Amino acid sequence: MFSLKQNSWFIRKVVIWRAVASIAWSVLLLPVTTAVFVLLSRFSLFHPIQWISECTSLLMASSTIFSLVVLCGVVLITGFFNLEFYTLVPSISCSRMALLGTVLHPRQCVHSLVYCTMGMLVMWCASVTIGGRYSTLGSPCRQSESGEVVTCLNEYHVFLLLAGAFMGYSHSFLGVVQNTYYVSFQPIQQYKYPRFKGSLPMLVKCSVIQSLYSARNFAALYFFFGYVPKTWISSTLNLQIDSSVQPLDSLTGLLDFSLLYHLSISGTFLYLTWYLTVLLFRIYVTEAYSFPVQSTFTEDAEQCLPKVLAEKNTLVMKFLALQDLALLSQHSPSRRLEVFSLSQPGGHPHNWNAISRECLSLLSELTQRLVAHQDAVASNGRVKSQSASSDTRSASSSSSVLSGTEDVADTPRLSVPLRTPGSVFKSSVGGVNSALTAPFTPDVDSPFSSPAIRRLAGQQDPQSPWFGTVQSPHIMRRGPKLWSASTESQSNGSPPASPATVPTSPPAASQKPSFLAQWLQNRREQVKSFLAKRVLIVYLFNKLPEASSQALFADSQAHIWALQGLSHLVAASFSEDQFGVVQTTLPSILSCLVVLLEAVDRHFKLPHASSKPVRTVCSMGDSTYKTLRFALRAALKTAIYKITTTFGEHLKAVNISTEHRKRLQQFLEFKE
Repeated sequence: MFSLKQNSWFIRKVVIWRAVASIAWSVLLLPVTTAVFVLLSRFSLFHPIQWISECTSLLMASSTIFSLVVLCGVVLITGFFNLEFYTLVPSISCSRMALLGTVLHPRQCVHSLVYCTMGMLVMWCASVTIGGRYSTLGSPCRQSESGEVVTCLNEYHVFLLLAGAFMGYSHSFLGVVQNTYYVSFQPIQQYKYPRFKGSLPMLVKCSVIQSLYSARNFAALYFFFGYVPKTWISSTLNLQIDSSVQPLDSLTGLLDFSLLYHLSISGTFLYLTWYLTVLLFRIYVTEAYSFPVQSTFTEDAEQCLPKVLAEKNTLVMKFLALQDLALLSQHSPSRRLEVFSLSQPGGHPHNWNAISRECLSLLSELTQRLVAHQDAVASNGRVKSQSASSDTRSASSSSSVLSGTEDVADTPRLSVPLRTPGSVFKSSVGGVNSALTAPFTPDVDSPFSSPAIRRLAGQQDPQSPWFGTVQSPHIMRRGPKLWSASTESQSNGSPPASPATVPTSPPAASQKPSFLAQWLQNRREQVKSFLAKRVLIVYLFNKLPEASSQALFADSQAHIWALQGLSHLVAASFSEDQFGVVQTTLPSILSCLVVLLEAVDRHFKLPHASSKPVRTVCSMGDSTYKTLRFALRAALKTAIYKITTTFGEHLKAVNISTEHRKRLQQFLEFKE
């Protein structure tokens, strides 16, 4: 999310000015879209000369100029919301209840209210521009009884205003459901004008389709509940209802071709105004930015590529820096030489060390995330033990992921407590409820989570007999035996434990729960079992099939650029690295890539991980994040092939493990 409160030089000097430029172009395009709307609203096939003259005079009228001023205000507010709400990592709800919570969030409610207001303003401008029966809220009418001329409610004007509010809320709601505020980077770089020109037909098509859907839904809604706002507005403003005019909350009133036509083109104008601002903002923000590799002056050091890559707070700057790294590694030999250069004095490869360290850190973080997710899925409510050797764990990881079970009896005794997948989350990626593991870890706070899942996440009931260091529900807690401790310590070659260090079991009375606690626990379990059988509860709380996998790779665009930058720099070092700075980190790079490839391969064996997403109807919501996992796997294999085809048989001299060497041999033989 781009927040104006971020105190970053890149936000102040680059992002804000790009947003201002996109808003300025949106304002400049308003007269063009307004002129097209006027031509379509006053269209007359049999009187073309009169049609052109009326449209020309209407464009010069004071009401149209005032409407343009109002529309400029709407564009400014839309641009501000774009800058405030946009994100580079999409928000993916893993359940329908989580999606409902996002929609009902106070921040989102304020956003919906503002867009409802802006929709009414745009529709008011459209009704004034169309004129005729849509122009004013009140119209003169004659009472049937006395024949007196009074002011009656113009239901056509109210119909368009309410339609604008409905379309505004639809736009805000779809912004959450379809991730309209997600900014994605194009795989092929284009200049701003060709990209805008190529996206314009899609923009108009999406505006028309969304307008037709909204017009259909609003007409159905107004048919059933239209009398409520009509009666309230007439009583509040003391306006009469003209009984001689067919009401619009009836079937004959809604089957008016002229009304539906003006509603559709007004909705298209509304969505086109908003979508145009969104498109220009995406084009300007994702424009490539070139960071200097090294600077001459000390005060400019924070703007250099190695420093920017290590940035954690300003996400847009880090993404653009990774994009710049991928571009320079492929298309800029002079900047690659700066990466391979040595510092003076000292002769240290600071640039390469900083860049490679940050890229490897990103890839290692993704690997840990994948391993944590695979452990959570493979355990499936059962605690999975780990061996003392990391080699044994890596060799048996694929079989344990597929089976999800391990033989507890065959597990060797360890001098340290066994680490469960819950402890893996805590130690590797910042805890069970961290930002990286939240989308795909078990919901231990859910009322329907099983006790095994709570044990998995490290949340045990103090009254439970398994509370403490017991790692499996199949192992009964027994009191310690003095001779067993001494025997094991002697067999392990360690001195026997002193009697003071031997733990003693607490009294049985302190472990027995009270009657009230037991009664409350039983009632709680009964309520949970009762709710778990309700269809609506299950529908709301069940995990969506592909959401966990999509959330796992939501920020994989950064990892794709890191893979591209590393692989092309390593390949270019074969002929351009004069000092051999890359060769020192080549073993760690190859090992990191192979380990990540193994983790990705295991992930794609999980259910729903390899299924293709369903194509959605044309919308401004960017759905490229749904296929990022496939793009990452392709980029990872391409990166390894880039290195292996460049170095060839020279890789046999690189000091890596035997397992990794066998996997790289598959790439050398083009068997992957």
